[in-house]
Amino acid sequence: MEANRKSRRSKLGYRHLQCLQLFIGFGLLFASRVNISIAIMAMMDKNTANPNFPEYSWSEQTKSYIFSSFFCGYVLLQIPAGGWARRFGARLLMLLSIGINSLLSLLTPLSVSFGDWPLFCVIRFTQGLSQGLLLPALATILTKWAPIEERGSMQTFTYTGGPFGIVLMLASSGKLCSSRWGWPSTFYLPGALGLLWSVIWFVYGANTPRDCRHISENERAMIEESLTAYKEKDKGVIQRPPVVVPWRSIVTSTPFLVLLFNYCANDWCFWTMLTQIPTYIKSVLGKDINSNALFSALPYLCFLTLSLLLCPLASWLEKSKLLHVTVSRKMFNTIGFWIPALGFVSLGYLHTDQADLAIGLLTTAIALSTNLYFGYSVNHFDLAPNLAGTLVGIANCFSSFMGILAPLAVGFIVTDTKNITQWRIVFFLSGAIAFFGNLLFLLFGTTKVQWWNEPLPTHYEAEQMKHLVIGHRNVIVSTAGRTSQKIQTNQIDN
Repeated sequence: MEANRKSRRSKLGYRHLQCLQLFIGFGLLFASRVNISIAIMAMMDKNTANPNFPEYSWSEQTKSYIFSSFFCGYVLLQIPAGGWARRFGARLLMLLSIGINSLLSLLTPLSVSFGDWPLFCVIRFTQGLSQGLLLPALATILTKWAPIEERGSMQTFTYTGGPFGIVLMLASSGKLCSSRWGWPSTFYLPGALGLLWSVIWFVYGANTPRDCRHISENERAMIEESLTAYKEKDKGVIQRPPVVVPWRSIVTSTPFLVLLFNYCANDWCFWTMLTQIPTYIKSVLGKDINSNALFSALPYLCFLTLSLLLCPLASWLEKSKLLHVTVSRKMFNTIGFWIPALGFVSLGYLHTDQADLAIGLLTTAIALSTNLYFGYSVNHFDLAPNLAGTLVGIANCFSSFMGILAPLAVGFIVTDTKNITQWRIVFFLSGAIAFFGNLLFLLFGTTKVQWWNEPLPTHYEAEQMKHLVIGHRNVIVSTAGRTSQKIQTNQIDN
């Protein structure tokens, strides 16, 4: 029977089709998030692409408003979306997230022609709202579909859909802007594909294997057996009701504050590079929009490749115990922050005639930041495994504000896109934030489980525990009384 179960787990099943749908949906959302990085250059300068489409005279500050408006909506629904996914079902939330986002993407060119950049900001803000539903829904549905033995691999595959979508969108945006369909096609393509995905998801998607009509009985039984076996590991242990989250202890914990700063530092660098690098390549390095798109995609292609290569290495280091887990976390974090920081600083001193070197530095810096997945990114599991979800929700919510602040800061600093001195300030700022983020992690970061991982019981729990103690004491007293009475009877008989 055990051999049969193992053989069933090794086969491809309907759960892998679900995982593939999640991978594609995640990639489409990221594609509709980053398409603006290339499209906005064609929208502001029609001579760089197909000149038959409208041009808009927006300032760099206005452009920063457009970039930031997405994240203003993105940060609002992430925390409540977790509760909605449990209450209404993750399938519905994913359908709404990708469906609404795709429809708005199709309406973007029309909205810009009618309402200029203010209506453009409204569209991007609403897209941010819809995409804020995705991650909580994605996490919820994976916990229902992924057997314990496959959870890591299925989650890794699903989340690589994001970098995959970035690579495809950035690589194709230049050709799309220069084609006869012009810059609107960069919004039409992910929008149309997203609506097609929504139809397929409506037919084949399901919250749980039990809700799915297409899955085989054997596969459904295997998934449920795996999840049930995991839950029954603690069989015989008193199951406590939910505890009160120790908010004060969390927000005053030095290791968690260091973790939060690292989240923010990474998001600042990531969104600065993703949204501004195409403009830097065009204005400073003098690359046309076609080569610009390819060069913009290259760092993320290397990022995606390196992340897949590092997974087995990190797993081997952890299992072999060659390095203490704290040393491993800090080593990966240092590679992921300090080497890119050095690259950012070096970029500030390059000129147009050093374009190849600049592209190489950009690619190296962004690709090596994948090491952060094995540094601070998993530290919440170390600090408080019982509260890891809460820590991620707090950190991801706050770090999302960097997607708002970073483009605004660039728009304030860079008033002339061809001024290398202004770009030098942008790169120095990103390098300094990355440097101090890792420095704090080296000094104060830890993998020790924090004392607040086991929060104090609620009043309800305390009452239940008191009743258990009283009941146990009454049993002891009753048993002792019967024993005493039996001893007295024996003495009389004797």
